[in-house]
Amino acid sequence: MHKKHALTFVTITVFLDTVGFGIIVPVLPQFLVLIGDVSLSQASALSGYLIFSYAVTNFLFAPLLGNLSDTHGRKPMLVLSLFVYGCAYLLSGFATALWMLFLGRLLTGITSATYSIANALIADVSTLEDKAQNFGLLGVAFGLGFIVGPALGGIIGAWDLRAPFFIAAGLAFVNTLYGLLFFRETLSPENRRPFDLRRSSAWGSLRQLRKYPLLIGLIFAAFLNGIGHHVWPSNWNFYTIEKFAWTPIDVGLSMAFVGVMSVIVQGGLLRVVIPKFGPVRCAYFGVTATVVAFTGVATAGSAGALYFWCAVSSLGGLAGPSITSILSNQVPANRQGELQGIMASVNSIAMIVGPLLLTQTFTYFTSASAPAYLPGSAFWVAALLTALALMIFYQQIRRLPNPAG
Repeated sequence: MHKKHALTFVTITVFLDTVGFGIIVPVLPQFLVLIGDVSLSQASALSGYLIFSYAVTNFLFAPLLGNLSDTHGRKPMLVLSLFVYGCAYLLSGFATALWMLFLGRLLTGITSATYSIANALIADVSTLEDKAQNFGLLGVAFGLGFIVGPALGGIIGAWDLRAPFFIAAGLAFVNTLYGLLFFRETLSPENRRPFDLRRSSAWGSLRQLRKYPLLIGLIFAAFLNGIGHHVWPSNWNFYTIEKFAWTPIDVGLSMAFVGVMSVIVQGGLLRVVIPKFGPVRCAYFGVTATVVAFTGVATAGSAGALYFWCAVSSLGGLAGPSITSILSNQVPANRQGELQGIMASVNSIAMIVGPLLLTQTFTYFTSASAPAYLPGSAFWVAALLTALALMIFYQQIRRLPNPAG
């Protein structure tokens, strides 16, 4: 019963967190144009800098919070993260200048422990047999959040650009209260370890990889895959507005469709195919589907084609839980928080590099100085990086003695 309740809580937590994030995505381009008094192309670059500011602080603080959760438990770190999220969304909603938006992003980056601690929590209550499927619950929650959040944000944003930020703040505070009242700690005392500050910095956490040399190549591939993945949150709204003249409602509905497909894949298909084919084959298939989808989006000529390639991209959802499961199965129980802190740092580096690279690519190839007008250029770059990640995955997974644990 405790295990079931923990999985329910973490699913609800990630769902509400994703709704809060997704609800602001459809209005962000127009909000940046308004607050910064810039063009849409310039707003894309500003969006990249916002994500960069979040990623830098996340890179620095995620390992610290992951290690603290290995010492003091998952609950205090998770509740703190959710509370600061709410405060940051409030600040952004009241923003009258760009510095207020950047301060909000810095605050969320400092305590953005939600996903890394959620992964560690799932590792706490999972067996080797059901770990990949349980990691898939986060994909379900993420998908459901992207059904509700962007659709709601597109509709409400058409009425008031600031309203989605206030709703996101309210959801974060509700989630904080839910965690305080109902969440029971999942990390047992015997699986806790003393806190070591040297291992809690971003670089100190990454240095712990020396203990697991077989994982370094696989994590590097995940890093490249992560850079490509950031083309969706950093470029999708700008790309569709620029090339197809979409409104916030159009952007929100398209993201809701992605959420529906994600739920179908990670809530249904994943639980069938991973037990049947194993996490390794599912990882290969998911990354391949992502490469194909990026290429399709870059060359799409109509809204219908975009929706088709979004459906294909949802099959990439098989990769994330599979890869997380493969990595998690290589480390002991009292190192799961540390591993997730490492992965959070790697993902943060990808978030530093990816949005800057991809938004600047979009800004350049939609500017008057570009040698060619190519609004889909960021998706071409993402496709190339993900294809390279696929080749490295294939090489590195073959080196593991028992990838499925």
